[in-house]
Amino acid sequence: MSIFILVGGLVGAAGVALSAYGAHAGGGNVTTAAQFLLFHAPLFVALGLAGNLNRVRTAGAGLLGIGLALFCGDLLMRHFAGTRLFAMAAPAGGMAMISGWLVIAVSGLSNKSR
Repeated sequence: MSIFILVGGLVGAAGVALSAYGAHAGGGNVTTAAQFLLFHAPLFVALGLAGNLNRVRTAGAGLLGIGLALFCGDLLMRHFAGTRLFAMAAPAGGMAMISGWLVIAVSGLSNKSR
């Protein structure tokens, strides 16, 4: 599914850009967001290249994407706007990422693909 390759590329590019910003302008929250983006970008590319996606694996990737958006979005809002995305956005994003990784792990128990 090429959408995952697209997402992986965009997430990776954002991670590199934010890493550069964090290195030159400072900002712990920006650097943390950049790291999380860079940690997850290869997963999206790998899922796109694997070609044997099933519903469980796709759901796990969706949870990871939502989690990244919430977690990184909240950290970046705090840095650039001085406010939260919304109350508990970062913890909710973190839980979604943990859940997404667990769903990806469980998806390895099935050999079925769509």
